Amino acid sequence: MFLITRRTQFGPATFLWDIEAPDVARAARPGHFVMARIDEHGERIPLTVADFNIRQGTVTVVIQAIGKTTLEMMALKAGDTILDFIGPLGLPSHIQKLDGTVVLVGGGLGVAPIYPQLREYKRQGNRTISIIGFRNRDVVFWEDQFREHSDELIVTTDDGSYGRKGFVSDGIRLAIERNPDIDEVVAIGPPVMMKACAETTRPHKIKTTVSLNPIMVDGTGMCGGCRVKIGDEVKFACVDGPDFDGHKVDFDDMTRRLRRYAAEEKAAMERWSETCRMSAAAVSA
Repeated sequence: MFLITRRTQFGPATFLWDIEAPDVARAARPGHFVMARIDEHGERIPLTVADFNIRQGTVTVVIQAIGKTTLEMMALKAGDTILDFIGPLGLPSHIQKLDGTVVLVGGGLGVAPIYPQLREYKRQGNRTISIIGFRNRDVVFWEDQFREHSDELIVTTDDGSYGRKGFVSDGIRLAIERNPDIDEVVAIGPPVMMKACAETTRPHKIKTTVSLNPIMVDGTGMCGGCRVKIGDEVKFACVDGPDFDGHKVDFDDMTRRLRRYAAEEKAAMERWSETCRMSAAAVSA
C-alpha cells in the first residue's frame, strides 16, 4: 500500500497528492508517469509525475476529478493509502543546455508536469520563459514556483480574471515577438491546447515538444490503447513517449480515440453516483 502523505486542493476539482514511494522517487525524472489504482476493484489510470523528493521518498501528482475514478481519488485524504503506484514509466524528457531560450507551456492540469521540466532546464543553465494558463483566477496554482525558475513568466486566464486574458497560444505569440532566439517550446495540457501551441510555432519553424496522455490500461505497451499517429508512424505513448514532436502528432485522431469509451465512462459514472446516493440515504435513515 502507498501512503498519501499530503493532500492539497487547488480548485473545485483539482488536487495534489504527495505519495510515499521511495523507489519511484529515486528513479523519477521529468517526463515520467506512473500508473495508479485505488484498490483491487479500481481501474488503473496514468498520472504524470509533477515533482519528486528523493530525501523524503515522495512523488507528487496533481489530479483533476472528471470521472468515477478521479472523483473517488478526490475523496481520499492525507493518511489514506492506495493499492498501486507503479513507475516511473515512459521515457524521461530530453533536457539539455541550448543556445537560445526555452519556452515551457502548461495549460490547466498540464501546469503540474511541465514544472519539473522547467526546473531541470533552468538547472542546466538555460534561459527560460514559462507560460501557464487557467480558466480563471480561482484555479491558478504554483505561480510562485514557476516564477522562481523562470526568467520571464506569463500567466493567462480564459476570462481575463488574472494575468493576461487569452490562451497559452497567445502567450507563445507574445514570447516569439519579444524573443527572436527561442530554440524550443515544450507544451503540456489538453490535446486542443497542445495542437494550438504546435500550430502557433509551426510558421516560425520552432521545435515544439508535446507530452501525450492518451487512454492507457497497463502502461507497458501490451494493450495498445495508447497508440498515436506521429507523422507516418504509429507509436505507443507509454513506451515511445510521452514526449513527441508536436508538429507531427495527429491530434484529430488522438481526440477521436479519447472519446472511444465515452459511453462506458458515462455508465460507470451513473452507477457510482447511484451507489453513493443509496449509501447516503441508508445513513440518513
